[in-house]
Amino acid sequence: MTASKHTRPMIWITGDKHGDFSSVEAFCKKWQTRREDTLIVLGDAGINYFKDERGTALKEELAQLPITLFCIHGNHEARPETLEGYELQEAFGGKVYVDPHYPNQLFPVDGAIYQIGKHRTLVIGGAYSVDKFLRLRRRWHWFEDEQPSDAIKARTEAALEAVNWQVDVVLSHTCPQSQVPLEKLPPLAPEWGPIDTSTEEWLDSLRAKLSFNRWYAGHFHVDYLRDNFTFLFDSFQLFDA
Repeated sequence: MTASKHTRPMIWITGDKHGDFSSVEAFCKKWQTRREDTLIVLGDAGINYFKDERGTALKEELAQLPITLFCIHGNHEARPETLEGYELQEAFGGKVYVDPHYPNQLFPVDGAIYQIGKHRTLVIGGAYSVDKFLRLRRRWHWFEDEQPSDAIKARTEAALEAVNWQVDVVLSHTCPQSQVPLEKLPPLAPEWGPIDTSTEEWLDSLRAKLSFNRWYAGHFHVDYLRDNFTFLFDSFQLFDA
């Protein structure tokens, strides 16, 4: 498809942005996107990281983009359900968190299943922050509820049980432990301390029972394809192909 005006709503997917949406702005210009189009961000959008006037300024900036953002929960941002101003609205056959002042910024519910284009899609946000202790030492923001809680895990498994553990696509921030792209990652600094892999291990337990076609993840800051797992960071892909 060429970068010309398209006639039907399009859905794309990309990786972590950490508050820098310059590449998204350029993407929107290239593809002449509209508010009816959707860009899935695989966690760490960074929209609710600072929770102050800096976050408000970013939301105001993103409100001008000619696209709708569908932002999976990451580990460098607050959960929208914990913040004042967000409410549940209908989108993609399910409920999403939206601040009515910024209606093009959608935050799906962890553990929910959505109909995104042609695909029955499971969303699972959250991850452990390997830089947790660095952030704490430097008094940077760290979010105690960054990983899925027991309640979120139970909700996820109940949603999957209701569809006989069959989905088309999984969207998550991190990935199953067996799929962590270690060969693409630098060694961890010893001062970062022990790594909690409980979320990744739980995702492995889901994967063992789950029927799916493709699994997308962010978190690792790599663009990488391994079997039916796609890791995204800088790149943009068409989702509803």
